[in-house]
Amino acid sequence: MTARSATVATPPGPFTVVVDDDDAVLAAGWTAEVADLLPVVHRTLQPAALERVHHLPVLDVVEAFHAGEVGIIDGVVVRQRSGPFLQDAWEQLRRVPAGSPATYAEFAVRCGRPAAIRAAANACARNAAALFVPCHRVIGSDGGLTGFRWGTPVKRWLLDHEATHSVA
Repeated sequence: MTARSATVATPPGPFTVVVDDDDAVLAAGWTAEVADLLPVVHRTLQPAALERVHHLPVLDVVEAFHAGEVGIIDGVVVRQRSGPFLQDAWEQLRRVPAGSPATYAEFAVRCGRPAAIRAAANACARNAAALFVPCHRVIGSDGGLTGFRWGTPVKRWLLDHEATHSVA
């Protein structure tokens, strides 16, 4: 498989996305370096070749999200692989509404394993498709911005942006 990547400027910083032949997102995050994204792509989804392009259709969605259409990311097709728990956890992340972050404990409950708070946090950490699988919507029980691969300033910006633009 030959994947394609492109980067767009966003308010919290450059955002790069990697898509497969079907335009499904394999990886995404706030970096200009595609090399920062590939290590988190599952080995069975690693592209044989990577083409850097100037634009991808999914970047229109990224720009619309950053312009205030926070629900637009929900329809983006994402392709990630792992075991059953992580697969389900990533689906559950996509159900956490914009503007209503969940704590790690609440997220563990959503995943059907209330005692597995660390496993829920691990699912967030192993998410390759940031923004489209909105792991930034999971916070500490005290409301703190615990770990985010792209930095807590980006996480704060995203949460504030979604709080401002989400439909309650």
